[in-house]
Amino acid sequence: MTERLYYRDSFLREFDARALSCEPEGDRWKVLLDRTAFYPTSGGQPHDLGLLGGAPVIEVADADEKIVHYTSAAVEIGPVHGQIDWSRRIDHMQQHTGQHLLSAGFLELFDFPTVSFHLGRETSTIDLQAASIVPRHIEQAERRTNEIIFEDRVVAVRFGTAEELEREGVRKKVDRQGILRAIEVEGFDRQPCGGTHLARTGQAGLLLTRKLERRRDSWRLEFVCGLRALATARADYCTLNQAASLLSCGLPEVPQMLEKLTDERRSQHSTVKRLEERLAEHEARALLAANPPSAPDAPHRIIAALEDATPDYLRLLAAKIVSEARAVALLASRSTGHVAFAQSKGLQSDMGVLLRQSIQRFPGKGGGAKDFAQGTISDAAQVGAFLAHADGLTK
Repeated sequence: MTERLYYRDSFLREFDARALSCEPEGDRWKVLLDRTAFYPTSGGQPHDLGLLGGAPVIEVADADEKIVHYTSAAVEIGPVHGQIDWSRRIDHMQQHTGQHLLSAGFLELFDFPTVSFHLGRETSTIDLQAASIVPRHIEQAERRTNEIIFEDRVVAVRFGTAEELEREGVRKKVDRQGILRAIEVEGFDRQPCGGTHLARTGQAGLLLTRKLERRRDSWRLEFVCGLRALATARADYCTLNQAASLLSCGLPEVPQMLEKLTDERRSQHSTVKRLEERLAEHEARALLAANPPSAPDAPHRIIAALEDATPDYLRLLAAKIVSEARAVALLASRSTGHVAFAQSKGLQSDMGVLLRQSIQRFPGKGGGAKDFAQGTISDAAQVGAFLAHADGLTK
């Protein structure tokens, strides 16, 4: 059994212990101590990092009553000094205590229980069980959480059996036997938990809720706490300030200006589409006129490499050509390397097969059906040769 020093003192940054064993395991070592301040991955909270002697601790795992330390170098059997990566530890403490407060807030205000918690690298999440969650719920729970933070209430560790903790009003029932650990926030919350926590709620600084998304049978809410909240607020401000500068407006006017630009862009897009339709009709008729059938019953054959056609315009032009007359159109864009093959319904060629055969000689990708196929060749400078090759395959 490993004595868990963090159970009683989460602020312990260094400790002395005895290394009981050190065994190689792949490219790392598996170390057991008689006592440790390193927290193992458990309950949604990631493990600590740090040093054992001079060996970096890269992972910590819970194995029944023992805690396994994985290091990137060997540790000598006997006395060893451990050092916790404090910036990581305090960050995890802020997020985990913040989670307890946020979960208690949702339970107190709306009776929404938390069914799971995950502490991530940048943001953390709780999964809430509720029929629906609307912005009002999030705003009120966030405010209540921060009220508790600002009141700087005591966060205490309690020990007892499951029955004792249940009598004291813990938020979550525990089925485990023996002496259990719980975290109590003065006058607000009691929750069974083996994780590392702050000593006072004020040390959490601030909690900010972020994205909400519907899960299969719950709602997942992102949040950040402590120094993460500070970094997030700073990043949000910088983003908003940059947007305001680009839009030449004040910060409060950014949403209004973006809405205006979106409406203008949507209108311009519609106008461009109408103009492209007219241009494609005109260009299709011009190409058909310039390439008459070689015989009375033969289709028009349009083989054309356009200088600056976009993939969308290429598809549109090909469709216009084969709808205006009986025709085969082999088109390409010199600027992008995109190609579009099309034929009028009832003709005998297979555009999909033709494109695949052509790409075997000119590296690229694409595919399609009998009457229409599209793709891209890797070297746009070769579109002329590509079209000539494809044209030769159909004769």
